[in-house]
Amino acid sequence: MDIDFPLVLVVLTFATGLIWLLDVVFLRKRRLAVAEGAGGEVEAEEEPKEPYLVDLSRSFFPVLAVVLVLRSFLVEPFQIPSGSMLPTLEVGDFILVNKYAYGLRLPVAGTKVLSVDDPQRGDIMVFRYPEDGSTNYIKRVVGLPGDRIRYENRELFINGDKVETRFVARLPPVELRREDLGDVEHDIFLTLGRTGRSGEGEWVVPEGEYFVMGDNRDNSNDSRYWGFVPDEMVVGKAFAIWMHWQSLTSLPSFDRVGGLE
Repeated sequence: MDIDFPLVLVVLTFATGLIWLLDVVFLRKRRLAVAEGAGGEVEAEEEPKEPYLVDLSRSFFPVLAVVLVLRSFLVEPFQIPSGSMLPTLEVGDFILVNKYAYGLRLPVAGTKVLSVDDPQRGDIMVFRYPEDGSTNYIKRVVGLPGDRIRYENRELFINGDKVETRFVARLPPVELRREDLGDVEHDIFLTLGRTGRSGEGEWVVPEGEYFVMGDNRDNSNDSRYWGFVPDEMVVGKAFAIWMHWQSLTSLPSFDRVGGLE
């Protein structure tokens, strides 16, 4: 079962903050009144000990609040679980996502409260999978609102213009190519010997939605199969790799640390 970490963080922050506030406003005064009634005036150093839950809440609330603000509005870390964005992102890459690049959104609800900028063609975008609304996906933005996208014979067309690619290397079982996607140049994989017409089609991107694709073109579950990404599902823009950790049986590596294109 997937754990909704943002929801857990919001609940814990609210609960610890509420307990701490109740103690400051009501509970501490009640403890002092009981102590004074039992033994006269109570000096500051002789105040009754705080209940364990109050002490725990007072200690954790500031930390949780800072983490909530940073994670919800500034930067959030993610781990890459699949190879759909190869060669740009590898399984086990830990990335940083800019949460304010596309506007400030409320945690959990995802409601935009401040517009900053819109996703641009070529951006590597994290979003909530439209078919379940909770699983985080990462793909590259290919189509913007109003664009006509066509994918045919493993070639991409945007508004009738073919997106140019250049051969880089043959790396069985894939071919490495360099793609010019607007102002962004990036690498893609095409599987050697792949036959069939999977993922082909033509789409017009609706207003307020985006068409996304994985860089591992023949091994990516993306907009070619399930449709568009609504703006309210957008999480943020991936901008850097900060660590690579393949599995628990391996050691973390920092060889891949750097910015993303």
